[in-house]
Order: sequence, then structure tokens, then C-alpha cells
Amino acid sequence: MAIYLTKESKVLVQGMTGGEGMKHTRRMLAAGTNIVGGVNPRKAGRTVDFDERAVPVFGSVADGMQSTGADVTVVFVPPAFAGAAVTEAADAGIGLAVVITEGIPVHDSVAFTTYAKARGTQVVGPNCPGLISPGQSNAGIIPADITKPGRIGLVSKSGTLTYQLMYELRDIGFSTCVGIGGDPVVGTSHIDCLAAFQDDPDTDLVVLIGEIGGDAEERAATYVRDHVSKPVVGYIAGFTAPEGRTMGHAGAIVSGSSGTAQAKKAALEAAGVRVGSTPTETAQLVLDLLGNRA
Repeated sequence: MAIYLTKESKVLVQGMTGGEGMKHTRRMLAAGTNIVGGVNPRKAGRTVDFDERAVPVFGSVADGMQSTGADVTVVFVPPAFAGAAVTEAADAGIGLAVVITEGIPVHDSVAFTTYAKARGTQVVGPNCPGLISPGQSNAGIIPADITKPGRIGLVSKSGTLTYQLMYELRDIGFSTCVGIGGDPVVGTSHIDCLAAFQDDPDTDLVVLIGEIGGDAEERAATYVRDHVSKPVVGYIAGFTAPEGRTMGHAGAIVSGSSGTAQAKKAALEAAGVRVGSTPTETAQLVLDLLGNRA
């Protein structure tokens, strides 16, 4: 099994005919993702050839869903239009919208994540690498060839750290890896993924990657303490970040004692989460725990 994304998922790509959409659609198809169509109102009715596979282009998400039964959309739409793209997908009743676009204004993100949630559409992102259930489906830009199917779940704010932990633990493999994004407002939280992994019978252990800024990791620690019985291993990026400076992600900024890596580490450890000081040490903690449970 996996969370959110399986081999049965039928995927649309909003913005498929743009440069990034074309490149990553080809990569998703190569990973085995069941991409059933693209969405571009100006190119509706055309098909796009990807290595001898023709993918139809629809004028709207609703048209694509009606024709194909799609239940997932991946959004490669420029920041100014991304909110409208997600709103369109939510109005069509799509189950999952994976928003890869970065640079979306926070006001827009607040609006479309709230709108989508009210209509039953789960948003992953924005400003995220997407998610992958290795050997089943890949929705986004995560490299598909750096790990294999297995029994570890991963939820991360950071795209590059997602890739690194996947590679470090490639010999064990993952059920699903979810990059939730590093913006101040995202549609899917650490807690959402922790709950899903807790309920997934094929996930034995969860890796949680956080970073400085905000209080998402502290809230996740409380959730782990109260609701998660599976082992959780954590890593927090940003121990050496200077105060008051945004580091990489729009949400990664420390002000005073709020949102520091040390505070997040302390909260997670108080909840029973083992926290590594480096990605490699974090991977070793996972190996140690799995060895102890074998």
C-alpha cells in the first residue's frame, strides 16, 4: 500500500504543454505514472507525444476528469495563475492537487488551500517536489530512480533533503515520500502525513524532515506523542541559520527564540522522536531502529 498516491491513481497535468510540464511529464511517465491527460484551454483537443505515447490535452480539469476518470492533478502553472488552476481543479471535484509551482503569493495560497479543503480536494504544496510511491506512481519532480519500494514513510518540507534521505535509505525503500513544501502556507501538513502513515499497514517507520521557522514541527511532535505508535525519526535543517534571515524557503525564518532548530529538536525528542544531527546520522538512526525491531 501507500498513502495518497498508488498505481491506480489517474493523473492529469495542468500546464503539461509548457517547458517544465513537458519535461516532468516525460519523467513521470517513465516512472510508471498513469498520466491520462494534460490541461490547457488554448490547446484542447490536441495530443502530445511522449516517447511513442500520445497524451490528450483537455480544455479543463472537469473535461479531463469526465473523459478519463482522473483523480489527481499535478500543477505546473506560473505563480500568477496557479491559484486559479487549483480552484478549477477543486470545482471539478479532483481528489488530490499537487502544486509544484514556487513563488506563489501567500495570500493566494491561503485562498486556494482553504477553498480546496472546503470542497474535499487535498492540496500537496505549493512550492514542493510532489510525492512518490516507488514502483507505483510519481506525481511531481522527485527522481524516481534513487530508491525502491519499501516500508518507510517520509514527510519533508525540503525537496533536496527528501532526495537525500531516499538515497541514504535506498536499500530498505519507501512506501510513500511526500514533499509538503516549505512555504508559510501549505495544503498538507506533517500531521496529515503522520496520520496517514499511522493508518497504513505497509508503513513500519516514519521519517519526518523539518526546518527552521514556524511551529509545524512542534505541533507534529505533540501529535506523535498523542497519536502515533510507530517509530518516528526526525531531522531539522537550519541549526546554523542566522536569526532574522530567510533561508531558502519562504517559511524558513527565525525570529527570536521562535522557530529555532534547537526548539524543534527538543520538542520532537520530548515526544519520543529520535532526531539526527545530519541527514546521514538520521538515516543511521532509521537503520538502528529497524534492526532493533527485526
